[in-house]
Amino acid sequence: MRKVSGEIEESVFQDNGQDWIATWHLSPEPQAGTPHGSAGVCLAPSGEIVLVSQDGKRWELPAGRPEGDGDWLATLEREVREEACATVIDASLLGFTRGVCVKGPEEGLVLVRAVWRADIEILPWEPLHETTSRMLIEPHEALAQMTIPGGLMPLFRRFIDDALSISRASHEGGANALR
Repeated sequence: MRKVSGEIEESVFQDNGQDWIATWHLSPEPQAGTPHGSAGVCLAPSGEIVLVSQDGKRWELPAGRPEGDGDWLATLEREVREEACATVIDASLLGFTRGVCVKGPEEGLVLVRAVWRADIEILPWEPLHETTSRMLIEPHEALAQMTIPGGLMPLFRRFIDDALSISRASHEGGANALR
């Protein structure tokens, strides 16, 4: 990751045979592009991070695309419920990623995703849709367990570090930030 300007950092990566440039924006306002949903660094009351998997081998943060008129926060809440069998109790917007496809069949496509810190309540494991597994893991072990496209590790490290830097008390009411 390289620093582009004050609050913007950039990573180059490949995904599905395409070349992408991802930028991280601390702004509370989304960048220009197609809304691509929300992702959450979800923290259980124990302080562990929740990871989910579709196959029990590749682990990731709960995330997904918007449905209908759902806003950024509604998308996070729905995806955490569906993928992690958990309820968002409180959420703070960390920022937005903006991915630009620079080479491949989707060249020119610009996708924007909100990234959140979410305090959650774990519910009984009753997976819906594509998720088959859930894991609670200590924050210092999360990155080693996650499947992250090459070039994006610094970005994910930033997500987790930023999420952990917010104390629960300091972000109470944060869920209303985008409503």
